[in-house]
Amino acid sequence: MGLKIRAKKDCRWDLVSLGEVMLRLDPGDRRIATTRNFEVCEGGGEYNVARGLKRCFGLDTAIVTAFADDSVGRLLQDFIYQSGVDQSLVRWVEHDGVGRSVRNGLNFTERGFGVRAALGSYDRGHTAVSQLKPGDVNWDEVFGKHGARWLHTGGIFCALSATSPEVALEAMQAAKRYGTIVSYDLNYRPSLWKSIGGTEQAQAVNRRIAPYVNVMLGNEEDFSAALGYEVYGMDENLSTFEVEGFTHMIVKVVKDYPLQVVATTLRRAKTATRNDWGAICYSDGKFYRAAEREDLEIFDRVGGGDSFASGLIYGFLSGKDPQWAVECGAAHGALAMTTPGDTSMVTLQEVIRVMEGKGARIAR
Repeated sequence: MGLKIRAKKDCRWDLVSLGEVMLRLDPGDRRIATTRNFEVCEGGGEYNVARGLKRCFGLDTAIVTAFADDSVGRLLQDFIYQSGVDQSLVRWVEHDGVGRSVRNGLNFTERGFGVRAALGSYDRGHTAVSQLKPGDVNWDEVFGKHGARWLHTGGIFCALSATSPEVALEAMQAAKRYGTIVSYDLNYRPSLWKSIGGTEQAQAVNRRIAPYVNVMLGNEEDFSAALGYEVYGMDENLSTFEVEGFTHMIVKVVKDYPLQVVATTLRRAKTATRNDWGAICYSDGKFYRAAEREDLEIFDRVGGGDSFASGLIYGFLSGKDPQWAVECGAAHGALAMTTPGDTSMVTLQEVIRVMEGKGARIAR
């Protein structure tokens, strides 16, 4: 039967994302605790998907978020201008001068190298977007008056505060009223749930949300920690046994929730800079698997899963079959990890080249 996606002619946006956009501070080849210089860029799990769909795939996307109106917020605005993602749905909140009541989030991330894993350190308490509450966004205007073919949000946004899951549910329910596809990336982050109930609260929130989702994304840890499913045979190898265990889990998930598509990356981190990389997608009762890439060289792993999501979504929005969509997602995710920052810096032509199995010889 497939996903019933709204026609482009009836919608202002191909996709609307709901989530936080933070300022990422990157120490480059050094460590957070010892560097004296940082490169800055924007990033955030849900936003990265909208940006990839705009910059790499040329679709019309928008971000629903909130910023404190200070210089950091305006810097984030400037980055998003460069991305081309529509900011007309961004809420601006008055800044109190020092950030006692509202602020913008910071994300310090070092890339890792060899046996030293990548490391992230958040500074995102009481941010503007975490204080969104039901009623703050006119979702009927977003999905009804303007129209959106797809809504994307995820577990990172829902872990920000007590009100953020309610905002996500409100958005999903409105999306359903207008026939908009809803995707949700479980994106479990232990640090975000640590002080608000841990895995137990994460599972309670995500089990409320799952019935409203068409397309569920996540890796094995996400499905285990965020939904409570056990994945048998997980040994961090891209083995047949592991894939069979994961597909068995997906079958159980789709029996419990009305999901039409479930997709995940399959990765084995041999070192911080060498991974085996693949992906699998369930759709219409069948499984589709992207070609595995062994010993994939990683420059910056942050955002690889988000770029997989945007490539997969592009496949479905452009009317391709699930096999093409999962191959596109896997190729886009692999390419995104060859460049610095959270977001994709590649072109559709490069994605197609990788999908076709062409080598890394210089393109002149």
